[in-house]
Amino acid sequence: MIFNPEHECMDRKAREKLQLAALKNLAQTLYSRVPFYRGKFDAAGIHPEDIHSLADIGKLPFTTKDDMRENYPHGLRACPRDRIVEVHMSSGTTGKPVVDEYTMKDIDIWRQAMSRTLAGAGCTRDDIVQNCYGYGLFTGGSGVHYGALNIGAEVLPMSSGNTDRQLMIMRDFDTTMLACTPSYALYMAEEAKEAGIDLRALPLNKGCFGAEPWSENMRREIEERFGMKAYDIYGLVEIIGPGVAFECEAQDGLHINEDMFYPEIIDPASGQVLPAGVKGELVFTTLTREGTPVLRYRTRDITFLIDEPCSCGRTTMRMHRLFGRTDDMLIIRGVNIFPSQIEQALIEIEGTEPQYLIVINRGASHLDEVELQVEVKKDFFTDETRGLENLRSRIENIMRSKLQISLKVKLVEPKTIERSIGKAKRVVDNRKI
Repeated sequence: MIFNPEHECMDRKAREKLQLAALKNLAQTLYSRVPFYRGKFDAAGIHPEDIHSLADIGKLPFTTKDDMRENYPHGLRACPRDRIVEVHMSSGTTGKPVVDEYTMKDIDIWRQAMSRTLAGAGCTRDDIVQNCYGYGLFTGGSGVHYGALNIGAEVLPMSSGNTDRQLMIMRDFDTTMLACTPSYALYMAEEAKEAGIDLRALPLNKGCFGAEPWSENMRREIEERFGMKAYDIYGLVEIIGPGVAFECEAQDGLHINEDMFYPEIIDPASGQVLPAGVKGELVFTTLTREGTPVLRYRTRDITFLIDEPCSCGRTTMRMHRLFGRTDDMLIIRGVNIFPSQIEQALIEIEGTEPQYLIVINRGASHLDEVELQVEVKKDFFTDETRGLENLRSRIENIMRSKLQISLKVKLVEPKTIERSIGKAKRVVDNRKI
């Protein structure tokens, strides 16, 4: 289902004309109303009037998460205080939180973006959406809520946690669409199995999952356990929340809401803009935001852009599913590794659960020592030591082949690794302690 054909299927040249006009207006707004950006422009020797084409965006300064934290709480606000109607922010667990302030126009933009997102997964006014993203300052719950209401669907505002209750509501209210993190979806599936609930027999037939990178193999695992289609969605609080990009029924990359958010891919080291099809760091500019618009925000997410027609009929640029984050990347004995690579390999190995933990220590010889803890399926965890040893050896060999490093694999019993109702914790790096 295409929610807004006018913008989602717009001719590329017509869209670029709108994007350029919006970029010029944004640059002028930031320069005149936000001292932080005025200083950035002046330091770069650039002025809003110097923007003549979309390519000129490459001359403009980047914005980073540190910039946002340093301007906490209101340093990036670009409109009068009395126009702000809602505020969201990051957890701030590693410093001051990132603040996102919304005008009513911003809420309308968000509502429209999330309507397109949910519609891309097939959501209609006939659906019952169980929203298990967190409500409150976190953007996930509110974003899904706004979008589903705008479509006309029925919303179950569950928030995260209380899994027994989630499963009860899922059955009793005939949920047809699920929204949560992919790791929580798998946890729900585990709990349902323990409770003797056959998820595949429920009306549930589709789900929107995001807030953390997840692999194609994890998608297949979710689809198999729930008997539904699992769609990837993308967003971040620094830009607006969920709704920045989404998968359609083709599941061939995520459509970016380009009339709202302008995408770039850059070389993370040099900052140079890279062409479509080349992997690098994802950068976004909010073209139409009013409260806290952002110029060239460096997301730290690694992907590439797809500038090819999609079978669904949308003409928007797509982004490949995330490979990981530059700040999640592990450098182990000189080799760059993303946790998602390990996940991708594990789900292909029979006998293992899609639950793992990477523990990194600095050994006595000052070399990195890596232990990969892997949960084994209940019916596979027996007293037959030989079978477990063969599985452990097989995992080590596969990881060595795929990652080009040696990992020490430790097989653990089901539910040994701590579960999360939000983003899963996959790495414990003791080298930093």
